[in-house]
Amino acid sequence: MKRSMTQITRLSKAARMLGLTLVAATAMSITPALALEYTEGDAPAGNFGKSTSIEPVTVVGGTNIFETDVSKNAAYIPPAFGSPMADMPGSGERLTPNLLTGGYPESGTVSSGTTTVMPPAAETPSDGGATWNSGYTVVTSGLYYKDGSLGRLSAPAIGLSAKIYQGTDNAAMRKGAGHFTETSIWDGNVAFAGHNRGSSNYFGKIHTLKNGDTIKLTTQVGTRTYSVYSVQKVSVNDVSVLNPTADNVVTLVTCVMNQPQYRWCVQARQK
Repeated sequence: MKRSMTQITRLSKAARMLGLTLVAATAMSITPALALEYTEGDAPAGNFGKSTSIEPVTVVGGTNIFETDVSKNAAYIPPAFGSPMADMPGSGERLTPNLLTGGYPESGTVSSGTTTVMPPAAETPSDGGATWNSGYTVVTSGLYYKDGSLGRLSAPAIGLSAKIYQGTDNAAMRKGAGHFTETSIWDGNVAFAGHNRGSSNYFGKIHTLKNGDTIKLTTQVGTRTYSVYSVQKVSVNDVSVLNPTADNVVTLVTCVMNQPQYRWCVQARQK
């Protein structure tokens, strides 16, 4: 029994010594945490944006959007939904016609809240001949009839007889032919738009007019008779048919059924 106790004591001492040995070995194996040493090099090229330019931006072969007028001076009141000019870029009435530059009409004065647009300046014919002035008659309050119309348009060959109202929105074209506000009302090119279907089908047959057919325009200024010289489809983007002319011309525009990219355009010259 005594011998067994001695052996147990020796084993206990050995275990303690082994534990101390392991603790010491572990402590010796631990390396103190030191601060990492490193050097900073130049950043790879392309990781940083270029410095902001303070020089004017130049766009080659295009329009600089930063130099485009997006103020109210260049704004349009869009034509009515579903009207013949609804899909035509640049159509509609200008919000501030007396201030806008680069369009027609573009000049004028404002007096007591009323805008007076002046006719365009003299133009030079493409053949290099003498200059001539395009005719242009401004719509004034004195040109309106008591019923709010500006006159009457008729084409006997197709049974057309419609009153004329200012503007090309649905409100005007429900009642008759709508006058393009950017065009003249008497001298030069007088242009109208109209529906070609439904209850306001005033321009439904204009594409059947033939060269030589008569169109009559009556306003407070007087009555003129015109002879048709052109019946054609034009692109919805072609607004040249509204340009001012030296001759007295009447222009009629309406949609082409199932072809929204085109418009029927009839033009007649004063006899």
